[in-house]
Amino acid sequence: MTLNVKENIKTVSYFQANAEDVIGLVNERKEPVIISQNNELQAVLIDIETYQNMLNAFNLLKIIKFSETDVKNGRFSDANDVFSRLKQKYGVNEEENKKDNCFAVC
Repeated sequence: MTLNVKENIKTVSYFQANAEDVIGLVNERKEPVIISQNNELQAVLIDIETYQNMLNAFNLLKIIKFSETDVKNGRFSDANDVFSRLKQKYGVNEEENKKDNCFAVC
């Protein structure tokens, strides 16, 4: 998606007079509209789906950042150890599990 920012800048006066149309445009095109006031860019209007996707992405980045900090500080476990503990905790029998997940190839 190529966004022409200049086409998507509206004055606050324009937005006030045409709020319904601007919101409809934002929701239809899934493109942000930038609101200016006194010749300065002041706000960005985006559709709710895009906003939710942005929040989800930021939350994932936070998790990654926390994970990087944990690894730096030596707070991590070997994946095989983790899976072994989980299998033991939940009583997963590896041989039975292989049979259950085996299709025509086995």
